[in-house]
Amino acid sequence: MTRENVLALLSGIFFGSGLAISGMIDPARVRAFLDVTGNWDPTLAFVMGGALLPMAVAWQVEKRLRKPLASNYFHLPPTSDIDWRLISGAAIFGIGWGLAGICPGPGIAALAVEPISALLFVLAMGAGMGLHRLIFKTRSFARA
Repeated sequence: MTRENVLALLSGIFFGSGLAISGMIDPARVRAFLDVTGNWDPTLAFVMGGALLPMAVAWQVEKRLRKPLASNYFHLPPTSDIDWRLISGAAIFGIGWGLAGICPGPGIAALAVEPISALLFVLAMGAGMGLHRLIFKTRSFARA
């Protein structure tokens, strides 16, 4: 296993642990956040707000580096215009998130806590990703 893979694995474990500790793998809590006219739960807003500071620092550090510490190049998506694919993808994501109360990160993290209920979501997510690869050309996000 390469150093890059070990760091990716550790980052994923750290991220998944944060999702589990914050309760974001609980679909009921996420749906309660989206229910702004009912019994609204602001927990997700605090989790997202808490992520802003380290991400802001990370973007500032990234701008100053010629290359990442554990790779030969940055793996960043290119900036692109808002088009029908972006809007429709965001709409599909939002509808699925609102109905299921779960999205990719928490879905994968939930495999460690509630594997049976999370497995259906992860399998459906994988099928959707495979279908996307069949329909659209895969883009590379590498920046040399």
